[in-house]
Amino acid sequence: MRVRERLGISNRRQRQLTRVMELSLVGIFFIGLYKGNLGIMINSAVAFAIMHIPAIIERDYQIPMDAGLTLWITTAVFLHAVGTLGPYQNVWWWDHVTHVLSASLVAAVGYATVRAVDAHYEDVYLPPRFMFVFILMFVVAFGVIWEVIEFGVSGLAVVFGGRAVLTQYGLDDTMLDLMFDTIGGLITAIWGTAYLSDVVGAINDRLDSKMRVSEHQRRDD
Repeated sequence: MRVRERLGISNRRQRQLTRVMELSLVGIFFIGLYKGNLGIMINSAVAFAIMHIPAIIERDYQIPMDAGLTLWITTAVFLHAVGTLGPYQNVWWWDHVTHVLSASLVAAVGYATVRAVDAHYEDVYLPPRFMFVFILMFVVAFGVIWEVIEFGVSGLAVVFGGRAVLTQYGLDDTMLDLMFDTIGGLITAIWGTAYLSDVVGAINDRLDSKMRVSEHQRRDD
């Protein structure tokens, strides 16, 4: 079952919602420009760029990105950009929600890639229980790397006297972030994998196509 079928989102509605978020990000960028806040500007610009990735993936790599999956991605980056305007500091649950959404996307990418490799290579077999553990470990590992990046960016901002693009609020905040990252991974491990079959199949087909091309080239040589 596709994500859009589960959520009841049509392609037309997804495009409308995405356009609204894109226009909002442009507005957020100019707010950051008006305030002279580099963090808001960079985060909104990056979010705007990421919103176009699903269309590029579908167009250039023929990997299906249905309406629900696309909206999943765009909502995650949009909420992060909005958070830089103040909700990260003023709304206690905002950071938790964005971490859950982001972690679920990271888990989905890890799952789709590894599951496609499992389906493509006959010598590779990954049991369902292993996949469940892999998704969680992949998310936690990515979360740790992200926290290290946040710490490094914050430290460099202090050293050079600038405003940090990414901010870390201490050990307690880091532990909470990793906890909600794990929740996001659990959501994908339990429910999300059933809605990624189209993506897994497309990646597998692409691997098969590349293998056929390679074999054909070897025969020609």
